[in-house]
This record gives sequence, structure tokens and C-alpha cells, in this order.
Amino acid sequence: MNPTVIGVAGGSGSGKTTVSRRILDRLGAPPIAYIQHDSYYFDNSHLSPEERVKMNYDHPNSLDTPLLIEHLRALRAGRAVEIPVYDFSTHSRRPETERMAPAPVILVEGILIFVEKELRELMDVRIFVDTDGDLRFIRRLQRDVHERGRSQDSVVQQYLSTVRPMHLEFVEPSKRYADVIIPEGGHNEVALARIESRLRAMLGE
Repeated sequence: MNPTVIGVAGGSGSGKTTVSRRILDRLGAPPIAYIQHDSYYFDNSHLSPEERVKMNYDHPNSLDTPLLIEHLRALRAGRAVEIPVYDFSTHSRRPETERMAPAPVILVEGILIFVEKELRELMDVRIFVDTDGDLRFIRRLQRDVHERGRSQDSVVQQYLSTVRPMHLEFVEPSKRYADVIIPEGGHNEVALARIESRLRAMLGE
């Protein structure tokens, strides 16, 4: 097996997940292994709830990227892997894992996946979703309050203290490693159509 690995990066709230799911829907077949870098946050269950909240979850060191690299290499070699399951409400990993089988296409999504050279070099196509900062903040606020059980004040504080500074230091500079940049995220039909065409050509369809 020699799978095609696609990376989808961009700032928090940029629309990465929307783009990823649109790619999944557009390609249809062959089977696609979909991996989110967020699943690889280190387990902080050994810390108190107060200490967990203060952690910088937007720095590359907060993620177990070596494990993701190990899993990508295993999938490329035709071996199944056990993906961690992360609980954002408690900032800890759950005891169960999600089994991921090898597939002809591997789609990896995350804000920091282009930062680490060893990881991005495993990707055949690198896509960066580029969205204005104010829109990204609004999306993040809505998501964290409604889906992750956070308070509005905590989301704003986290955005100002770590999310925005880390975006400027790590995420935005990683855009230069992208093969394709999509403005306006998953609503850019022209860009999505071009990506679909390119991917199908790479897959030999």
C-alpha cells in the first residue's frame, strides 16, 4: 500500500473541519482514514482542574506529535493503529481508543500539522485554510461554549493569552509550507473543486 496523505491546516476556527469533511464527501471512494491532530493532546489527568485550565493548548509541545508520526508511518505501511480519544471538557484522554485501519487516502487535520518538519514531510498534499481572525474567534467562541462546555469568559481569556499569540508564532508562519491555500474555508466552492480534481488525478481516477 502506498496511500496518499493529505494535510489540512489553518488557525483555530478557520474551517479546517468543514474543508476536511467536504473533501471526504467529494471524494467518496476510495476509503479515507481521517485523523485529527487534536486527538493527540497529552493526557493531563495527573493535574488538578485548575492547573489543566492554565495549560497552553496551542503550543506544539501540548501535542504528542511523535505518536501521530508513528501512526502515520504504520498506516502507510499497511498496519492498523489505535488513535487516542481526547475529552476536551476535562483536558484528559479517555481510557478507550479508536482503531484506525489502513486506507488508500489518509486525511490529517490540525492547526499545527505543518509546524513539525518530520510530520509535514509525510504529506503528499498540504492545504491551508485561511480565514480572517475575527471570524475565527467567533467560530471558536461558539464551538467551545456549545460543544465543549466552556464559559464565554474562559474562551475569551484563553484566546487572548495563548490562542492568538500561538497563532502568530506558529500557525500563520506554517502557511508557507502549504501547496494550496483556501480563502473562506469550506464555502470556497471553486477551490474545493480544484482540490478534488487534483486529488482524483493523484489517485489515478
